[in-house]
Amino acid sequence: MTISEAIPTPVRLSAVAAPGQPEPTPALEHLYRGFEQEMLVPLWTQIGDLMPAQPNSKAAAHLWRWENLVKLAAEAGRIVPVGRGGERRAIALANPALGGRPFATPTLWAAIQYLMPGEDAPEHRHTQHAFRFVVEGEGVWTIVNGDSVRMSRGDFLPQGGWNWHAHRNAASEPMAWIDGLDIPFSYYTESQFFEHGRDRLDAQETGTPEYSRSERLWAHPGLLPLAQTQAQHTTPLLAYRWVDTDRALNEQLALEREGYPATLSPGHAAVRYANPTNGRDVLSTIRCEMHRVGSGARTLAKKEVGSSVFQVFDGQGTVTVGDKQWAVRRGDMFVVPSWQAFSAQCDAGQASLDLFRFSDTPIYEAVHTYRSQVDAQA
Repeated sequence: MTISEAIPTPVRLSAVAAPGQPEPTPALEHLYRGFEQEMLVPLWTQIGDLMPAQPNSKAAAHLWRWENLVKLAAEAGRIVPVGRGGERRAIALANPALGGRPFATPTLWAAIQYLMPGEDAPEHRHTQHAFRFVVEGEGVWTIVNGDSVRMSRGDFLPQGGWNWHAHRNAASEPMAWIDGLDIPFSYYTESQFFEHGRDRLDAQETGTPEYSRSERLWAHPGLLPLAQTQAQHTTPLLAYRWVDTDRALNEQLALEREGYPATLSPGHAAVRYANPTNGRDVLSTIRCEMHRVGSGARTLAKKEVGSSVFQVFDGQGTVTVGDKQWAVRRGDMFVVPSWQAFSAQCDAGQASLDLFRFSDTPIYEAVHTYRSQVDAQA
């Protein structure tokens, strides 16, 4: 191949005088030009970036204020229609260190979704796993494979990939909630599929039942229906109700006061949402938890491989992520990048600080690269 026929290359290499690098010489520069032409990159020029001593996340710790999110979502509700094309009025959190992409972390998507009274979000399905978490409001039902599921404050609604779903606001007021998905992970692994569903739901699907069919079958603690005992890779239970989560957290703190080991650390209760068919995570790529920090209590500082997104469900307090610290209150959302220390403290005047968390931990556990470190102080 002549020089004029050479394929343009994005590879750019420079000989530099630095520890661990070969001595810059004309011969080395000539070698690098050959590497560039053949689109080759020697490891010795990249090892610091590709194999650092510990994770160095491309994401940044960042905080989004709920009052600002809701205000902008309400404005979008007035001027942006919901329907084919736009499909969802979902507004994604864009991590400031990820180049403007709509990704909260390199693997996790987080968005506020807003539905006006009487609106229907059209039916579709996708291979990305998803959930909805409600920090305030009432009156929207999500319809998953024809099963209408009520959405109320504090409810966690997971949904495995490739299930038909739509949303319907049957109330007289708008409603906002957060969506969590593994969209960035699917994007980078080039594994995503998407399909439009029906334009209109059947009449029986637009009802407003107190309990969905999934809850009637699966929402009985410790009890599995004998008709369906086979393990499923995502949870068949479509709603985890706040009344149950609240009770579980309260009992952990009560047991701690009685002298029994029931909490992660003094004043720090926590639960993980679990798949009732196998006891594992509700979604194969996303772990979801609720944490309660008692009045004046502080969690231990923890570093983990993998990233997470938190939303303050209730209360006020202070959270520390790496070298950043914020005072937070109901609805606020923030990101904890991989291997940055996180801790939270509840204000003394508050009953508790409740934090909903979702993370990409199952991905790292599946490939045996998960690691964590807990310290007494941040």
